[in-house]
Amino acid sequence: MKYEHVYAIPAYGDSPYLESCIRSLKRQSSPSPIILCTSTPSPYLSGLAEKYGLPYYVRRGESGIGEDWNFAYEMAEGAWVTIAHQDDVYHRDYGACLKRAICRYKDMTVFTADYVIIKEGRIIAGDAMLAVKRILRLPLRLRFLGNRRFIKRLPLMFGNSICCPATSYKKEAAGGRLVDSPFRFALDWDNLDRLACEEGRFICEERPLLYYRVHGGAATKACMEDNRREEEERAMFSRYWPEWMVRLLMAGYREAYKEYD
Repeated sequence: MKYEHVYAIPAYGDSPYLESCIRSLKRQSSPSPIILCTSTPSPYLSGLAEKYGLPYYVRRGESGIGEDWNFAYEMAEGAWVTIAHQDDVYHRDYGACLKRAICRYKDMTVFTADYVIIKEGRIIAGDAMLAVKRILRLPLRLRFLGNRRFIKRLPLMFGNSICCPATSYKKEAAGGRLVDSPFRFALDWDNLDRLACEEGRFICEERPLLYYRVHGGAATKACMEDNRREEEERAMFSRYWPEWMVRLLMAGYREAYKEYD
């Protein structure tokens, strides 16, 4: 690969938060190349690419989360790729932490980190769902066991506790297509489960390295409004648990939806 690591932004529409995302990646303490990819080209996007000196790639065809992610992943000439979500902001040390882990864990295939939520321009402190997700990720703190299939799947069995935009993937391990899933909301959960069943180590940096923005225009909100989120989460839980346990988990998990109200 041409680079050790690349940030690939799969931009959709003209997000008012995209420039903040780009700036956070440009300000990294350990910089990596950034590319901007889209299936919805516009003067706004090409203008930002020109302003910040970013390679700009346009995918022809119908827009879709999975295909847009795969296109951005394919265009990134890096041994490691972060699919940087356009609405989020990255801590300046995200790249440095990733590169330290790459050097230390030669068999690492997935790197992820903790995050905080931004809603209406402010950080949401004391979020209960984030606390639950940190508990679910506890097995990944056992880094010497991070190459075991059960340890890698355990943080996924009670819900997806791994934040997609806070995650980077080793191309050699993930393959030519990052995502191969029928889902639109739970596609990252589905993909992580696939990678957990393969060789390699999951490493989690349990410090907030991402500011995850919640807003009404987010794809997650759209998936909730037509019940796709609930349907896909139920399908994922059914992969691990009997039906009675699935019903119990879904009853509690619906509380997470209130973040988007």
